[in-house]
Amino acid sequence: QVQLVESGGGLVQAGGSLRLSCAASERTLSSYAMGWFRQAPGKEREFVAAISWSDNTYYADSVKGRFTISRDNAKKTVYLQMNSLKPEDTAVYYCAAEYLGRGNSDPDRYDYWGQGTQVAVSS
Repeated sequence: QVQLVESGGGLVQAGGSLRLSCAASERTLSSYAMGWFRQAPGKEREFVAAISWSDNTYYADSVKGRFTISRDNAKKTVYLQMNSLKPEDTAVYYCAAEYLGRGNSDPDRYDYWGQGTQVAVSS
């Protein structure tokens, strides 16, 4: 069982930046693909970014060029650096883990999920 805990959310003005962190309990985090998803009120959960177990990265078109996913396996932590934030980025952000995953955009492929962290971007 892998436990994931997100942090770093908050309220920021449009154009600002936030860095989300996802701390994992798994010692061999390097064996997992990690994904970030988000869910806005009244909307379905959507893919944001993912990093495969071999460190290939993938992004949704809506965040490409603004968000960067990275991982520090020694610290068992995955990050989502979010720059040039827009009001439409407002959502609860979740991290997820998939054993030996390729960085899927399909949330059903992931085995473990965190509880989420709220990001609010004001205009």
